[in-house]
Amino acid sequence: MQYDRLTTGLAVVLGGLTVVLTALAVVSNPAVIFVALAFGAATYFVYYHASGRMASRVYQRVERQARVDGGRRQTGAGPREEWEPPRGGATARDAVGGNRRARQARQRRTAQQQRQQRRRQASQRTGRAPSANSGPTAAEAYQCLDLDPSADQSTVKAAYREKVKEVHPDTDGGDEQSFKEVKEAYERLSD
Repeated sequence: MQYDRLTTGLAVVLGGLTVVLTALAVVSNPAVIFVALAFGAATYFVYYHASGRMASRVYQRVERQARVDGGRRQTGAGPREEWEPPRGGATARDAVGGNRRARQARQRRTAQQQRQQRRRQASQRTGRAPSANSGPTAAEAYQCLDLDPSADQSTVKAAYREKVKEVHPDTDGGDEQSFKEVKEAYERLSD
């Protein structure tokens, strides 16, 4: 069984009830066989879900439908080029969350590399070596907070509070490095 123990346990209990009710129908009352059939059908569907066959059939059906719709514009549910079905027992939610986290991490790395490149270029223009503790320039600080350089202190403070909510390490999609950069940008602009 591929999924969780609760679903497997439910399939076992329903299967046991099916056997008991079938035996009861044979021994005492043949009308109980209809109840046994209902429990048997429930057992089959729970087992079908727990084994992972239901999910793989849904994925196959969606992919088959996408191939049929091949030339038309795709809207609504269905696979896209970047989508891959979950593997190794992962649920669809885990797979989507994992892709989103990986995409966010790539975006953060790219943004950090761009900031480092801008700092190197600025240091080459001024002829000074970049200092690790110098912090961002005013222009970089405004860009980090998504502000216009003409913003006043109240706007800077409001933008800082909103940005901190997005990048705080305790939030979904936040990380410590981005949080530190936003904090340094605010400190630079509030001096």
